[in-house]
Amino acid sequence: MPREWDIAQKIAEALNVSLDFLAGDSSVLVKDKEVLQRIEEISNLSDDKKKYIYDFIDMCLRDYKTQKAYS
Repeated sequence: MPREWDIAQKIAEALNVSLDFLAGDSSVLVKDKEVLQRIEEISNLSDDKKKYIYDFIDMCLRDYKTQKAYS
């Protein structure tokens, strides 16, 4: 990794943001490193497994929003 990348990575870590966010390539700020790590791991899965995970996440989010709307 070139020296500039090392510096950029250290700045991102100090600010607790991703390099994509720091570079302006992302409008989403992911501060939770566990979430970011899981997203990276999911991106390496087969399309079938990704679909299964996305469907499960969508179901959980839908149920959460429904509960919130009725509470």
